[in-house]
Amino acid sequence: MPGFGFNAPHAPVPGIEVTELVTLYGRVTDGSLQRVHRADFHSLTLVTRGSAEHTVDFVTYLCRPGTLLWVRPGQVQRFTGPGRMNGTHLLFTPAFPAPAAATSRLADDWSAPNCRQLGTSSDYAATSALLARLCAEYDRPDGASREILRLLLAALLLHIDRLPCRGAPSGPSAGGEVYTCFRAELERSYAGTRRAEDYADRLGYTVKTLTRACQAATGRSVKHVIDTRVALQAQRLLAHTDEPVAVIARRLGFSEPTNFGKFFTRHTGTTPGDFRRAQQAVTAVSASADAAPSGEGD
Repeated sequence: MPGFGFNAPHAPVPGIEVTELVTLYGRVTDGSLQRVHRADFHSLTLVTRGSAEHTVDFVTYLCRPGTLLWVRPGQVQRFTGPGRMNGTHLLFTPAFPAPAAATSRLADDWSAPNCRQLGTSSDYAATSALLARLCAEYDRPDGASREILRLLLAALLLHIDRLPCRGAPSGPSAGGEVYTCFRAELERSYAGTRRAEDYADRLGYTVKTLTRACQAATGRSVKHVIDTRVALQAQRLLAHTDEPVAVIARRLGFSEPTNFGKFFTRHTGTTPGDFRRAQQAVTAVSASADAAPSGEGD
């Protein structure tokens, strides 16, 4: 997306950018933030002032001071009310954090919580302190250290992983290595197969073993996790591309658009066409509302 991403005039270290939301709003003035869009990098935001809504993968979150948002590569998002809130806004590529099994798992987890409400708790203070230390290194007058930034970012992500998240399932770690391997294979193969038996064969497990791991990690069966991932990708493509429904169906492994339509309706409660029109209508209403003077600010 033009104007969105790593285009700061003097970013000191490639692969990471630390800014403020108000700076981003001032940089992207063509309304693209209010439209559904996706990026190939992470965005992590700690809201410090004001309030507004932010939508990630079709779930809308009310953001206020103490809200922590983490949007991962491939997820779709939409800003509502640009300029109505401010906070530290951190962008980084998937490869930037210091390499470790735990940080890789966190960065790759498409099903992890996108929003945590920290309020004024000790969790907020600790998160804010870690983020402030990273910001201080990024803005260091004599030059930022790439390695220090990578280590500080890894520490921040590990800290976020242990923060409480109300209503969240047990989490990927509850499913153990089995779920970790399954999730990685699902990301590679969801467009090619929706059969639990295929994943079990490829990974050398039984379907029962995969189901136990998925139940522990998500509270759902392996088949439900597979179908949920496919349905989510369908929603993303319908919302942020103009590709015909038939093309999207083929991209997701459906031989016939009618089969895709039945699948989509079963899992979302609406047809692909109706879903796309609803997303377009929401975007139009949001853009119109954001263009009107609100009297609010930072």
